Amino acid sequence: DRFIFLEEGELVEITAAEVSIFGHNKDVVESRAVTLDERHDGADKGNYRHYMQKEIFEQPAAIERTLAGRVSDKHVLTHAFGIAAESVFREVGAVQIVACGSSYYTGLVAKYWFEEYAGIPCQVEIASELRYRKTVVLPKTLLVTISQSGETADTLAALRNAKDKNYIASLCLCNVPNSTLVRESDLSLMLEAGIEICVASTKAFTNQLVDLLLLVGAIGQYNELDDAGHRELVDALRTLPDVVKSTLKLDDQIRHIAEKFVDKDHALFLGRGSHYPIALEGALKLKEISYIHAEGYPAGELKHGPLALVDDDMPVVAVAPGDELIEKLKSNLEEVRARGAELVVFADEHVTMREAERVTVLKVPSCSALISPIVYTIPVQLLAYHVAVYKGTDVDQPRNLAKSVTVE
Repeated sequence: DRFIFLEEGELVEITAAEVSIFGHNKDVVESRAVTLDERHDGADKGNYRHYMQKEIFEQPAAIERTLAGRVSDKHVLTHAFGIAAESVFREVGAVQIVACGSSYYTGLVAKYWFEEYAGIPCQVEIASELRYRKTVVLPKTLLVTISQSGETADTLAALRNAKDKNYIASLCLCNVPNSTLVRESDLSLMLEAGIEICVASTKAFTNQLVDLLLLVGAIGQYNELDDAGHRELVDALRTLPDVVKSTLKLDDQIRHIAEKFVDKDHALFLGRGSHYPIALEGALKLKEISYIHAEGYPAGELKHGPLALVDDDMPVVAVAPGDELIEKLKSNLEEVRARGAELVVFADEHVTMREAERVTVLKVPSCSALISPIVYTIPVQLLAYHVAVYKGTDVDQPRNLAKSVTVE
């Protein structure tokens, strides 16, 4: 359980008596042995049928862990990101997020947060695309990489390619201490999600969102996030574990709804604003573990193509928080209902939306708009899980997929 990570160009001599490390100039380098944390408290399914189910229900505790020691009564504690974080964050004028898969979707949510609350531009790129194209880096840009494992090949390559760019620093969000991404980044924040065994990410996904919101608070305080806004952000995060616990109580209702998807070949997920990436994540989860083809779309884009696919054999799932876009979303959903589609709506408990034939409305606990995208992640996770169980697929190890993508 003890490792020595070598720097580029170092040599090692191993004898029966000792291990010696030599630097570029052949001088002996002091040993940097580290002991890896070998806690396996998450390796037992306990009373749960699958690891995915267990990890979904572990999310309130996982969120509490990632918040512990990182927020005061009024502020995000900048030092949680590293001793050099404050000096870096004071200079940040833009953010570039790089990730793959579900982690990319968390970056898309963060783009809304950074621009609305911190008032700084944020770009989000898929790592496998960014690494192979010429880029223009905005002045004073912080590079943020996101990876559950810290070993994602494309994300690592994007980080390494960025070394000769004009970024002011690199920061990673990762669930594995001492991973390559952590060791090669200037700053890091551990997700503290605990071990995640199911290939489809759940608690690491929500903790990525939580930690990105912490980052918005930490950077935003030096930009357009005033003290009142910062306090609102912290207060919202403190309520999150309890709101997620309440949302998990929808499990039985969602299990019954999932039966409607079993014999379907396609599904459409809709969202608006910062909940559009949650629609993308819901579609990805469904296709990953149930093998049903699913797409996530901005609800406002329905008439630009997807509406042609909607009929009584294509269920549509909508994420409907009680925000300023709710009336526009209702209009979009009327278009869907008129085509005879099976419509499932996850709606804020205070939103007036009536059930009707082939329309099911599930009430999600009301919460701050800041944490709403995190809360609405829970129902789409549960839906994908129960559909996969009904279909009899391998929920924890879906075909053709791996937990950590370490090759191109």
